[in-house]
Amino acid sequence: MSDTMEEGVIVGWLKKVGDEVEPGDILAEVETDKATMELESYHEGYLLHIGVEEGPVPVNGILAVIGEKDEAFQDQLDAALASESTATSNGTEEANVQEMSTADSGSAVSEAMQEAAPTSVGDEDGRVKASPLARRMAQEQGIDLSRLQGSGEQGRIIKQDILSYKDTGEPLPGGAPQTARAYQSLETKEVSVSQMRKAIARRLGESKFSAPHFYVTMEIDMSAAIESRKALNVTAPPKISFNDLIVKAVGSALKQHPAVNASWLGDKISYHGEVHIGVAVAVEDGLLVPVVQHADQKSLSEINGEVKILAEKARNKKLQPNEMQGNTFTISNLGMFNVEEFTAIINPPDAAILAVGGIIEKPVVKEGQIVVGQRMKVTLSADHRVVDGATAAQFLLTLKDMLENPVRMLL
Repeated sequence: MSDTMEEGVIVGWLKKVGDEVEPGDILAEVETDKATMELESYHEGYLLHIGVEEGPVPVNGILAVIGEKDEAFQDQLDAALASESTATSNGTEEANVQEMSTADSGSAVSEAMQEAAPTSVGDEDGRVKASPLARRMAQEQGIDLSRLQGSGEQGRIIKQDILSYKDTGEPLPGGAPQTARAYQSLETKEVSVSQMRKAIARRLGESKFSAPHFYVTMEIDMSAAIESRKALNVTAPPKISFNDLIVKAVGSALKQHPAVNASWLGDKISYHGEVHIGVAVAVEDGLLVPVVQHADQKSLSEINGEVKILAEKARNKKLQPNEMQGNTFTISNLGMFNVEEFTAIINPPDAAILAVGGIIEKPVVKEGQIVVGQRMKVTLSADHRVVDGATAAQFLLTLKDMLENPVRMLL
């Protein structure tokens, strides 16, 4: 009843000894490793013997005896049990029959479990093999089961066969023809991996599986940053972006927390004397990370102009190697895509990367009152070989303070 099943558990019998049985009747409920399923009879006759009322039975174990009314079956049952015992002793089956007596075997199976059922749609007596659900669906929808080819085990008609028949649009007995449904598919294709994508896969794969990442998330009130940006853009020739503010704030915070501005070198840790921030830029083939040198010492307008030039070069594939080297920390900002929160993989050789989400308008509590707030979530991914949890949290607290009080990053 399942491709990974090794034994089934009899939950309960729906027929009792002496009951007449027809093909399609449900004999019992069996719990498999995936679901509780119905055990269906493929033959007609009478239920003469039940071995296990409830409990486990191995695959190919004996569940029940079905035969003619008052038929003598004990000799056949004893022979089947003896055959199972022999097979078990030879190590070919995982059955528990050695614990059972022949007088009260403790197991049972329908004849369909002992003999291979015909693989055609109909049984030898002409009846169509179909699951109870398929029979019920066919009856409700006026479908002639003899017109279907079963896709279930041993040619059995199952629910999917009924659904597939309906989708073909063939005329149904006693009903109007159904309109065939047209499905649209996207183009299926295989594309060779570019060298850029190979490099990204190699570097980030090495980073993710060699550096023990941990993540710290903090929510920042961006109301003051929004007002400060508006004021700056009234007079400033370049229009300062939120990303510029974040780069400046991160540079200032790294200056106060040099333990985060570091790299793992195997037998030693390098704490960098300069703050060079990589800014992830999405390009057609993947991701490039141009570097803003000495970000902690540059003004917002300088950061703005440099990031614009580097981003344009990245998109036009004109970045020079020296413009993508020397990073000591990286920022990945998906806020412009309305992403609220995410985690990023550390960009080697850095010991940390900051994932920046969008500024979300949400209700917040201030001084006991619910007001509209402007909140942004940032998540620091850190290499635990270099950065500890408390260090990461202290860095984020400083960054939060910078963005919630922008004047401090300008000092």
